[in-house]
Amino acid sequence: MFDVEEIRAQFPILQRKINGNPLVYLDNGASAQKPQVVLDTIQRAYGQDYANVHRGLHTLSTISTDNFEAVRGKMARFLGAPSEDHIVFTTGTTEAINLISYAWAAPRMQPGDEIVLSIMEHHANIVPWHFLRERQGVKLIWVDTDADGNLDPQAVLDAITDRTKLIAITHVSNVLGTVVDVKSICTGARDRGVPVMVDGSQAAVHMAVDVSDIGCDFYAVTGHKLYGPSGSGAIFIHPDRMAEMRPFMGGGDMIRDVHRDSITWNDAPMKFEAGTPGIVQTIGMGAAVDWMMDVGMDAIAAHEAGLRDYALDRLTGLNWLNVQGNPRDRAAIFSFTLDGPAHAHDISTVLDKKGIAVRAGQHCAQPLMEHMGLTATCRASFGVYNTLAEVDALVNALELCHDLFA
Repeated sequence: MFDVEEIRAQFPILQRKINGNPLVYLDNGASAQKPQVVLDTIQRAYGQDYANVHRGLHTLSTISTDNFEAVRGKMARFLGAPSEDHIVFTTGTTEAINLISYAWAAPRMQPGDEIVLSIMEHHANIVPWHFLRERQGVKLIWVDTDADGNLDPQAVLDAITDRTKLIAITHVSNVLGTVVDVKSICTGARDRGVPVMVDGSQAAVHMAVDVSDIGCDFYAVTGHKLYGPSGSGAIFIHPDRMAEMRPFMGGGDMIRDVHRDSITWNDAPMKFEAGTPGIVQTIGMGAAVDWMMDVGMDAIAAHEAGLRDYALDRLTGLNWLNVQGNPRDRAAIFSFTLDGPAHAHDISTVLDKKGIAVRAGQHCAQPLMEHMGLTATCRASFGVYNTLAEVDALVNALELCHDLFA
């Protein structure tokens, strides 16, 4: 049975105070806190088992390599991938998307070819495609949301032309919390012969993900949002797409033989993992994924659905608070502004005085902000350890903001 207090007890940082108040951490969309088992795993990996991987036959290298490579299978199970050979380790979603841009997209795109994006994309799923626009004359085709922040899968499919080479789409908006029906997009795109890359950064932490069921060609996640370390991440790559990819970076591990006049690449996925990787970061990510699966993704989703519904009811009950978007299906992510002169940074500062951590700014989603006619919002994003009482604490602090700036 899910017990949020038992969950909270596993996160040491939640015991600390900020400005004399208990920490209410609502910035999970940016980066989640780490349970003790992840911290212990990192400490052991550095303090007792550390050595370089794939490099030696000695005991520590063998232990480190085994622990590192075990994460590939864990991530495959976590994402519903048919084989661990379809998982490439990265430093996070940003590197993962750049990997696809350079290794898969760049070699097969000509001037005038098109990439379809939604207006909700994070900059990490925009800038790598701008590289292709600038360097190779690729066109970026944008699909807007409706007034409530919903993204119609059919609108994405209707944007496909005979020049479309890729759809790059978020699974969950980091600003509006909109849950996108990526399965319908992938199904329709596959019928038209168009690959789909899904940014799963904000989705995999909140819900069970099954890439085989979704039918995507690429699915990227980042470890630090999965209650794991920063500098860790992974991407599922369909084997048909993987066979089409050239190496992203050159160095150790991604080669079989190097001679003066020739080179032979290693097999995938090693082919796309050059040099000494983030060994401990990846092992820590594996511990986080184990922890999430032990808690149960359905239990996590149910708990966060309760938080979402309660927070939506309380926040929309404040008639001077503007919650951005009202999508039919949303994660527990809320962006908001206040009536009056208070800037998002002002709101965040006042909330911080009460120990409440939220995000303020454009959330690396400037095209969406421009689409909504905003320069900045505050964002409260919930996670597995948040409580209904913390929703109340947020509302109480927002009422103080309103009184200060009215």
